[in-house]
Amino acid sequence: MGDPPAKVTYVTLASNEEANAAFEEAARVVRTELGETHPNFIDGIPVGYGRSPFDDVSPTDTALVVGRFPRAGAGDVARAIDGAKAAFPAWSRRPWRERVAILRAAAETISARRAELAALMTIEVGKNRLEAMGDAEESADLLRYYCAQIEEADGYDRRMGRILPGEETRSVLRPYGVFAVVSPFNFPMALAAGMAGGALVAGNTVVLKPSSEAPLTGLRLYEILTEAGVPAGALQFVTGSGGELAGAFLDPRFDGIVFTGSKAVGLDLHKRFGASYPKPVIVEMGGKNPAIVTRRAGIEKAAQGVARSAFGYGGQKCSACSRVFVEQPIYSDFLDALRAAASALAIGDPLERGTYMGPLISGKAAATHARAVDEARRDGRIVFEGKIPADERFARGHFVAPVIVDRLPDDHRLWREELFTPLLCAAPVGSLDEAIARANDTEYGLTAGIFSEDEDELTRFFDGIEAGVTYANRRTGATTGAWPGVQSFCGWKASGSTGKGGCGPYYVAQFLREQSRTIVR
Repeated sequence: MGDPPAKVTYVTLASNEEANAAFEEAARVVRTELGETHPNFIDGIPVGYGRSPFDDVSPTDTALVVGRFPRAGAGDVARAIDGAKAAFPAWSRRPWRERVAILRAAAETISARRAELAALMTIEVGKNRLEAMGDAEESADLLRYYCAQIEEADGYDRRMGRILPGEETRSVLRPYGVFAVVSPFNFPMALAAGMAGGALVAGNTVVLKPSSEAPLTGLRLYEILTEAGVPAGALQFVTGSGGELAGAFLDPRFDGIVFTGSKAVGLDLHKRFGASYPKPVIVEMGGKNPAIVTRRAGIEKAAQGVARSAFGYGGQKCSACSRVFVEQPIYSDFLDALRAAASALAIGDPLERGTYMGPLISGKAAATHARAVDEARRDGRIVFEGKIPADERFARGHFVAPVIVDRLPDDHRLWREELFTPLLCAAPVGSLDEAIARANDTEYGLTAGIFSEDEDELTRFFDGIEAGVTYANRRTGATTGAWPGVQSFCGWKASGSTGKGGCGPYYVAQFLREQSRTIVR
């Protein structure tokens, strides 16, 4: 027997000619459908028409309106909670195999519509086509994987031990109720699908609020899930600013919340959401992710892995590599190789096949990057600064150049703060032990990578690093590229709240609580 077919992932899509051709045709069609005004959906009823909408604009060209959406208010969220609560008894009591079948049907639809959904994401949030196609397919695989977790656990119904004759006890995991799902812009389909899908397949109902920078992708997910059979009341859809709706999503009638975003918001949710009594607060809050390159590394492989991880999607991933520690004897050679690798990553229109780095998501993000580069130039040494192509089209978008800096003081904020922009800090170190200590000297603990051909060094790294997602010798991305059922995406320290990661085998159980049932016959 031969090897099984390769999974459809970010890596395998790169050379898939059929997928690229489908993307280009889908992009042509999607562009003809932009600019429409869309509603929210509460109990399946479209609402919000007639209000002053907000414009969802493309970061590639801010004159391009992707769609217009209602600014939901606290009253809309309250009605959505009411509807989700009313729908909860029927959805939670529905046989788990039926819920699994519905979510699997949604996954198949996502895969079938991958090109269309990817083209939309490329226009709406500026992901290059490879990242966008991977995002869509990852969404489908997340749903499939979470369905498999329910199946493998036989619906989370387990026979327990017996103390007395005639006594039978089972441990049953049961859903909490209504979950708030607040998804980010950077994985607008995958993270929304993973968070909402995990809650729904477990029997909870959901109020979904996508990022205000990716509401149309969120709406497409809502449509796919409801068309697959998720009842209208079990999934509610509202749009608007996270800042304006923050109070509404602290409503005590929510039974749990799942959120991916900044540390500040995540910690505030963790503190305030369960004020009345403890509730599930499943938050992933970013990272300041290190890579380590030892003298026993393959330098070219390390340079490619670090550059791709630091500058993929403009550094706008919570897993992006933003710090690299290199053993002194190879530091100069590594910087030369890193410059070459970074120079080879094309900046441009993310719809074009050769583009690696498109725009940042907003003018605010571009301004953050500009300030950081000014500080890097003032307080350190710019090792590399990319160039934006001389094309008037790029003046209409939020395009920035990737930057590598070294010789910054150890306590400099660029070493410590998550920027979410393409800026990489580099430093030489005297040993692997020093590199691990400096890598761990952060409040975050999401991803980390090492490049070394020495097995003992790899073991020391894995045993010593304080991060939930770790990689060794990964040319495709030093700290990025987790996939459902392959790499659990778990944040340690200030990067996560539960110690159980998305993409991993313990994710769905977080949306359930245990009930012990003893019957004496």
